[in-house]
Amino acid sequence: MKFLIVFVALFALAVAAPAQSDDVQVLRQDSNVGIDNFQTSLELNNGIKQQAEGQLKQISNEESAIVVRGSYSWVDPSGQQHTITYIADENGYQPQGADIPVAPVA
Repeated sequence: MKFLIVFVALFALAVAAPAQSDDVQVLRQDSNVGIDNFQTSLELNNGIKQQAEGQLKQISNEESAIVVRGSYSWVDPSGQQHTITYIADENGYQPQGADIPVAPVA
């Protein structure tokens, strides 16, 4: 289980990382991994930010799941900041943000 938590934390950092560039520098990076929880954050000088926290949730006597809450943001070439917040749990990945298209009401 600890391996899974570490893997999720490292995956979140990898997703937030930009394509290789010599100009990008890490301004802040924090990580705290426990037995049944983790917290991680990353901020780059190009406006990319990422934070996530997760914890083990007991669903039933036989099942458990990792619940991850977090957000990531970036600045587009025109200077506008975009932010996505999300929760990922036994119900799947559930993002929210102004940049996510919404289906029309039928």
